[in-house]
Amino acid sequence: MTERFQRHRQPWTHEEIEKLKLLAKKGMALKAISKAMTRSEESIKDRAKLDGIGIAKLR
Repeated sequence: MTERFQRHRQPWTHEEIEKLKLLAKKGMALKAISKAMTRSEESIKDRAKLDGIGIAKLR
């Protein structure tokens, strides 16, 4: 079952965007970034696409 996050539809702060960039640059997977930031995977994907940030894919 998927995890539920308490931060439903909360706006992104500048600090969160910088943290997303840093974690993506380190090569972390989407699921790991989602847990680290306490946001849904879908939210992370949407924000990364909006900002042009590449997320590593697990193989």
